Amino acid sequence: MLILAGAGSGKTRVITHRIAFMLKKGLPQSSILAVTFTNKAAREMLVRIRQLCSVKPRQLTACTFHAFGVRVLRESGHYLGYRSNFSIYDQTDKQSLIKEAARDMGFPRDKLDPQRLGYLFSRIKTGTPWDEYSEQYQDLFSEYTQRLKLFNAMDFDDLIIQPTRLMEEFPEIRQLYCRRYRYIMVDEFQDTSRAQYRLIKILAEESRNLCVVGDDDQSIYSWRGASVENIHRFERDFPERTVVKLEQNYRSTRTILKAANKLIANNEARKCKTLWSGLGEGEPIRVLLPEDEEQEGRLIADTIRSLAFQQKLKLGSFAVLVRANNLTRPLEEAFLRENLPYQVSGGTSFFQRKEIKDIVSYLRLLANADDDVNLLRIINTPRRGIGKRVLELIVETAGAQSCSLYSGASALNAAADSPLSGRLKEVVGEFVELIECYRDRFLNVRELASTLRSLVEEIDYWGYLNQEHPVGKTARWKYANVESLVDSLAAYQQDPDNLDPSLYNYLNRISLVAREDDQDRDGKDRINILTIHAAKGLEFDTVFIAGVEKGLIPHARALEEHETNIEEERRLFYVAITRAKRRLFLSACGSRKFRGSRRESEPSPFLDELPEDLLCREQEEEVLDSKEALHFFREMKNKYS
Repeated sequence: MLILAGAGSGKTRVITHRIAFMLKKGLPQSSILAVTFTNKAAREMLVRIRQLCSVKPRQLTACTFHAFGVRVLRESGHYLGYRSNFSIYDQTDKQSLIKEAARDMGFPRDKLDPQRLGYLFSRIKTGTPWDEYSEQYQDLFSEYTQRLKLFNAMDFDDLIIQPTRLMEEFPEIRQLYCRRYRYIMVDEFQDTSRAQYRLIKILAEESRNLCVVGDDDQSIYSWRGASVENIHRFERDFPERTVVKLEQNYRSTRTILKAANKLIANNEARKCKTLWSGLGEGEPIRVLLPEDEEQEGRLIADTIRSLAFQQKLKLGSFAVLVRANNLTRPLEEAFLRENLPYQVSGGTSFFQRKEIKDIVSYLRLLANADDDVNLLRIINTPRRGIGKRVLELIVETAGAQSCSLYSGASALNAAADSPLSGRLKEVVGEFVELIECYRDRFLNVRELASTLRSLVEEIDYWGYLNQEHPVGKTARWKYANVESLVDSLAAYQQDPDNLDPSLYNYLNRISLVAREDDQDRDGKDRINILTIHAAKGLEFDTVFIAGVEKGLIPHARALEEHETNIEEERRLFYVAITRAKRRLFLSACGSRKFRGSRRESEPSPFLDELPEDLLCREQEEEVLDSKEALHFFREMKNKYS
């Protein structure tokens, strides 16, 4: 059975009720396999089944693809030469093994980007053909896979590839699992990779009892191997299938669904379905046209504050969606300014990124020289030769004199009989001199942003990033974040609402974002900032989509790499739109900063694909000149005098 379930139509509910129905009919739990993509979804599925049935589903297998692969390999991996206590390497382990293998092979350092090679090796394992680029890493790939086997370890790709290989090479093993699992269900089928589909197809070949639930219009993970073509493969491989469409949406208003239907109809390679809702027409979709990203942040913050007050809505019912995580900074700034609590999901908060914390630590030490925590973070960042022995001497001196570490470093540098000598004393002296110089500059000048830029250049943070990330775009991306921090400080100083735009107050404000990684644990009501990918499967009363501009939605990089990606980019926008239950705001800036320079922006071409009668374009308020303003106030005075 192929169940094409549109957005908000209750995919998980359908699959859990189907399992509950089978259990009530007396089918053995051990014969049922339900596969999904996250542990959270698998747990939720079991909880729902438990609520629907009088029996506890202890023998039912409901898990992720990878967890299922682990189960098979623990039982039968010895056929492939693995011991049952094999290790599973995460991305960090994987990159470390690639670096180790490359180093032992004498691989050129300028060709080594472990993160990028990790993705490349993953694609090769899951079936991407070798090409001219990947062939130069063929020997390294071979060495990497041999070392995994030698260490009795598997990476996440192996958890899918090896069980498939096991069943293809050993017919008795295939028969064992085919006869064990007679009823197979797959949730979020549009997100399966070709390798995952291959495994499921093998398991279902004997029973022919396979039910898949998905929505080709929400296939947005091709970059991690998902193949929307699996829906067509399923129809070809199981010609006896029944197709069911779920088109009633229980989430959104008719206006939102009409816009979503019109948009996604422009995709040619899709299964035709039209979502409908019984929840009424609802409000028009509002299109915001701010001048730049700073005004966009303020406009969204003001609108949320106003709606929350007028409609008595919780902040947690609002979501702001962005195409990429590097667009959150102006939003975070605006929410901080308005004292609106928020949480960033699907990525790291701008102020929690390592490069930002490094530079902010410099600022905190400049504002408070007794801040030992921040001194320890940056005393050797970038590297300046202050090692463990020097730090021990600084700590000993500070303890003996009952002072801060910075005062201890200053005392060590100034003492005639200092245990530091030669180059070490010079290095500590240079650090103390740097802090003293910039403390005076920050506390005595109005140009905080230009002073920060000067500090970043003097410590050569760009050179440090290049040393840490010698290959790929990581260094440039991180440095762009540092430049964005400088812009943030400039905007803070220029904001007329800041009566005392000092370094102290700026640091106090950004301290508000220092919080636990898992922010829902404190139970506080917060605005949600998410990437569109992270928002999939979620729903919110009111949704703002920021940066609905050409080059962001659709993303320029995606279109440069593959022209066919326009359909996936449109699906991504469709997913964003269908997260909204009652209200939807689309925001497109007139200009946006890009790598330190301001560029003109164009609204996304996808906006032209939405029905104009469903949109309400927000016009900017006219600014009165001084004569008009004076005339206006005279009239008001006469009216009320």
